[in-house]
Amino acid sequence: MNNKLKRIGKKTMIITAVIAVILFILMLAVFPPSRGRITNKNHAEVCEKTFLDVNGTKLGMVIKGAKADNPVLLFMGGGPGIPEYWMEYEYPTGIDEYFNVCYLCYRGTALSYDPDLPPETLTSEQMKLDAVGVTDYLRERFGQEKIYLMGHSFGTTIALKLAAEYPEKYKAYIAMSMSVDKVRSERKAYHYMLEQYKKDGNKKMVSEMEQYYDMFSDESVEPDMSCEKMHLYFAKTRDKAMHENGVGTLHNMDSVITGIFFPTLKMTDFTQKERLNIWRGKSFVSKAEVSSGNFKAADVTKQLDIPFYVLAGKYDMTTDYELQKEYFQLVQADIKGFYTFEDSAHSPLFEEPEKAGKILAEDVINNKTGLADSF
Repeated sequence: MNNKLKRIGKKTMIITAVIAVILFILMLAVFPPSRGRITNKNHAEVCEKTFLDVNGTKLGMVIKGAKADNPVLLFMGGGPGIPEYWMEYEYPTGIDEYFNVCYLCYRGTALSYDPDLPPETLTSEQMKLDAVGVTDYLRERFGQEKIYLMGHSFGTTIALKLAAEYPEKYKAYIAMSMSVDKVRSERKAYHYMLEQYKKDGNKKMVSEMEQYYDMFSDESVEPDMSCEKMHLYFAKTRDKAMHENGVGTLHNMDSVITGIFFPTLKMTDFTQKERLNIWRGKSFVSKAEVSSGNFKAADVTKQLDIPFYVLAGKYDMTTDYELQKEYFQLVQADIKGFYTFEDSAHSPLFEEPEKAGKILAEDVINNKTGLADSF
């Protein structure tokens, strides 16, 4: 009897050990360790993760460029929360061949995560002032009087203010998936996605979407983008619906979990703590003014004193494609170009990098619009 118990005990220990090893291997596959150094496969002259004290907080950023004397580009990413550098890591574009690109993490997010930051400082105005400080650092460090400015999605709400208020600091403004009118864009996307689910006969998602119908049904009433019900819609339904309908982050990305969450955990250019801070930071700023307020580009400016370029994905409904075109035509600028990406949704630079690179190299750097759409 004792021998039988011993055999059972030994077998149990072996099974437990095997399970432990399997779980450990799975954990390493999902969340691999790293020293957090920035990958430098192409022996770039500039390739670093750096931190800068600006306006009472420490801002983290990644700077990459093939040649140190290339023009500098400050990249204001989307979100706020998911660092734009992750997009470059996951979907390499090669734009660091033309620019020294600074991927800035906004205060309170990713490399700049600080849970002790006063919530009242998480505003678009403060983030704009932070970006001014980073701009001046880059100008001085690289010895360039003016640098290029690029915004993606949420980043365009900050970058547009920078371009309008500090034209002496920038050579050109490139807006990708430009935020124009948050309420109008969300209303158009909601009705489009609801109709698509009805056509597909997806009763489950129709029922889920219709829970929020009252927020988007009356065009004479502007919905409260900060209310709890709107937060629930964004957290529970909106991103899922966007990606299932091909109008979210990428045209061919059908899930935030498999397309963004797990890949960010595998990004070994960041330490494990820094990768966890991506999601801590995203949660931290989720109810701040920068996330919940409405934004109307036309209220910021209708004129720019620097060249203005827009990269827009035809399938984009996160920041509506047609609204981007509408605002572009409204803006007065001596040089401006609008570029439609036929196979892209919300991230055309990363979905069609060859086309985007050609636009940057041939038009933007040379102050031309030869590749732009004609209206």
